Amino acid sequence: MEEGKVLSQSVQQSAAAYAIIHDKFGEAVSAFDANETMPFFEVLNTSIWTEIALFMRDNPKLQFNYMACLSGVDYQAEEKVGIVCNFESLGIFNHKLAVKVKCARNGGSIPSVACVWHTANWHEREAYDMFGMSFTGHPDFKRILCPDDWEGYPLLKDYKVQETYHGIKVPY
Repeated sequence: MEEGKVLSQSVQQSAAAYAIIHDKFGEAVSAFDANETMPFFEVLNTSIWTEIALFMRDNPKLQFNYMACLSGVDYQAEEKVGIVCNFESLGIFNHKLAVKVKCARNGGSIPSVACVWHTANWHEREAYDMFGMSFTGHPDFKRILCPDDWEGYPLLKDYKVQETYHGIKVPY
């Protein structure tokens, strides 16, 4: 955070929630980014993402009971892909926080949080289908938008559309 920057009440609430997470997980999480639209932090130790997620949901001072969104992202310059999850403590504390989790662009995986927030089930499948990262421990890991035999992952920045699919010209 910038020295002397005045934070809105919403960002202050998010910073307080982040502080509880940081106290528990230390260097496994990045510094807090006080982005006014959606404050966030990154999980630096991806292997404990599910543990962090459970803590965020179950800690009585946090109670992030709502995953509003899980979006895939291609960090091509870093040779990584990842997810950005938006969370809220809906109807309890009303604080919000985004969490970024990254993995290797080729063959990388992120632990599934479908057991923590059920809405992650389809969101993770969509992120896999569009960006190619896998989610270890997912209860029903398969493509959700593209056919099972589709080649590649359409939202990667360097994706090349196949010319035909089962003899049918693929428009682009």
